[in-house]
Amino acid sequence: MTEERKFAILFAATILAARKLIDLDPNKPSMANGFIVDRAIEDAAFILERIDARWPTIVNSFSARQE
Repeated sequence: MTEERKFAILFAATILAARKLIDLDPNKPSMANGFIVDRAIEDAAFILERIDARWPTIVNSFSARQE
């Protein structure tokens, strides 16, 4: 996995997790934080896999130019 893909997953996961974490009370400890972040990472990776499956020539030609 390239660094660019890691940053793309990080960016998407941050947005997905923030939507859920904003509803939690910051003054109360919650075990849901880890679950929410893990789920957001999985969702972001899934989204990137779907993008790769739908537009493989765009992804392959882009990564080939960088190498």
